[in-house]
Amino acid sequence: MATKTPVLTSKAPKPLPGIYSQAIIANGVVYCSGAVALDPETGKLIDGDVKAHTHQCIKNLTHVLEAAGTTIDKVVKVNVFLDNMDNFADMNEVYTQYWGDVKPCRTCVAVKTLPLNTDVEIECIAVL
Repeated sequence: MATKTPVLTSKAPKPLPGIYSQAIIANGVVYCSGAVALDPETGKLIDGDVKAHTHQCIKNLTHVLEAAGTTIDKVVKVNVFLDNMDNFADMNEVYTQYWGDVKPCRTCVAVKTLPLNTDVEIECIAVL
């Protein structure tokens, strides 16, 4: 069985103890848990709309990826969860500013409820 190495950085929101890791490294791949727009210092959702929240989600993921030894440009798959597809265009306006010239594969779905009743959650997979 492949070795699983957890990733933990104080630059991103702390994971719930004993529930999940910020990311796992296995076989040269980094699997990031979903990120919501939490401020790493306060542990609370930042103020703002889905655009501000999308920036914060990606900022949090970027810190986790860097702690794992990779970068946002090496992301190969992204999953975006929205509370409402009416937020799709605003989320994409921010999303397209990231991930480098070659955008990763992506799935985007609307879900009934997200943690802390926020409007967006993003998870990703990257190579080292």
